[in-house]
Amino acid sequence: MAVNLSKNGPALTAAYKEVVNEKSDTNWALFTYEGNSNDIRLAEKGDGGLEEMVEELNSGKIMYAFCRVQDPNSGLPKYVLINWTGEGVNDARKGLCANHVSSMANFLKGAHVTVNARADEDVEPEVIMEKVAKASGANYSFHKETSSRFQDSGPQGPVGSVYQKTNAMSEIRKTNKDTFWAQAEKEEERRRLEERRKADEERQHLEKERKDREVKEAALRDQRDKEKAVQIEQQKKYQQQQEAERREQDKQRWEAASLISQRAMNPRDMFKQRERGITPSDSNVPSAAPASPQPAPVCRSLYVKTPLRWRFCSFAALKNIYFRTQINQILWQVEENNYEVTAEETPDRGICARALYDYQAADDTEISFDPDEIITGIEMIDEGWWRGYGPDGHFGMFPANYVELV
Repeated sequence: MAVNLSKNGPALTAAYKEVVNEKSDTNWALFTYEGNSNDIRLAEKGDGGLEEMVEELNSGKIMYAFCRVQDPNSGLPKYVLINWTGEGVNDARKGLCANHVSSMANFLKGAHVTVNARADEDVEPEVIMEKVAKASGANYSFHKETSSRFQDSGPQGPVGSVYQKTNAMSEIRKTNKDTFWAQAEKEEERRRLEERRKADEERQHLEKERKDREVKEAALRDQRDKEKAVQIEQQKKYQQQQEAERREQDKQRWEAASLISQRAMNPRDMFKQRERGITPSDSNVPSAAPASPQPAPVCRSLYVKTPLRWRFCSFAALKNIYFRTQINQILWQVEENNYEVTAEETPDRGICARALYDYQAADDTEISFDPDEIITGIEMIDEGWWRGYGPDGHFGMFPANYVELV
């Protein structure tokens, strides 16, 4: 982009005119950019000549200096234009501002000497004045020297020497510049090492976090696998146990069915016939007092189911039960008169029990009930079979191990 001289145009023009005006005390002006833009502004001006102007040059900026000096040969005023590019300016900015040199030369017209400077050595006052002397052309002191050569000037002064006065400020600036750049390089190297160290630490920290995360995830996966394996093993054991129980129950049912199929007569029918006065054959009813003590035969029809086994009652126990007067009276009411005795008709509730399991009556001589229902008026007629009033008021038999006394 082109340089912009119009934004601060009046101030730039005024400073330039003060420098070219020989009657003005101002003999130098310094111009630079506003920030990183292309707008030119007046940086500084003064009347101290080259020595003062050089002190204002900044190594981190691009500047344009215009100075009025006196020609050492002719004594006439000469104008010097210095294009200053500091060593601290980045290369992109240098390349962009290189196209502005010609525009600044057209604005600062009348320069006899143009100096492109990058370091303090390029703007030493002696160096600039030497360039001004070379650019002035003819040596105006030639005639004075030749005329004085043939004149008798009397005794000659002391012979001069080759000694040259040292510029203390120039030497100090040169030393400071070398020290500054050496220190800047060291600081830059330290900065790079610190950044590299921080990057390594960050990379190691991220790597450690990644490894820790992978270890935790692996531990969680192993734990889930173990828990799943334990659940599968427990499920297998439970299924095997269920299957074993089912087989055992099937086996027991099959054995019970086999025993029932071998019975000659239903004991319930036998007892009903006895109540009605019908005497069964001696082959079907066991003797009340056998000649020799033998175990009573097992009733193969009146049994009680439990979760894991079948229980049977003896004929002797059933015979004693059914010959009791109260039971005969109740059976007569149920069988002959088709009349059910309810719990409300009993003088009191008598012995009560709570059902533990559900039971469905096999016929009208038994009662049905569900878990937690109450059976009242219980008569413990046998170890395995009791009689009582069911929830519906019906009086009948039920398995004793299906209830608990309350």
